[in-house]
Amino acid sequence: MKLRALIPMLPVKNMPASVAFYAKLGFEVERQENHWGWAKLRCGDCHVMLDQSINTDPHAPRQSVLYLYPENITAYHAEVQRRGVHVPPLEKTFYGMTEFRLTDPDGNRLWIGETHAD
Repeated sequence: MKLRALIPMLPVKNMPASVAFYAKLGFEVERQENHWGWAKLRCGDCHVMLDQSINTDPHAPRQSVLYLYPENITAYHAEVQRRGVHVPPLEKTFYGMTEFRLTDPDGNRLWIGETHAD
């Protein structure tokens, strides 16, 4: 048996605010159920679900990290910034990535990067 996909589900407090934030990262709503407080978003081949019902402790720190791999980190960084997200400068890491890191409105952590050539 093989798995066909892995789609993370993130806890959120405010669905409209969360959907608006992820839209700035290039995600589009694939399906949204406001009466459940749930949405499935897509950006290219990547998916994420947002869910208010699993946000049982909104003050708990978010320990997981979603790592996003855009086709061109420099262009993506500029586009996200142009869409109004405050983004830190790109950094080259010791583990071979050029990346920047964000936290969504609910404390979910996003690292965004591309392998760099030295």
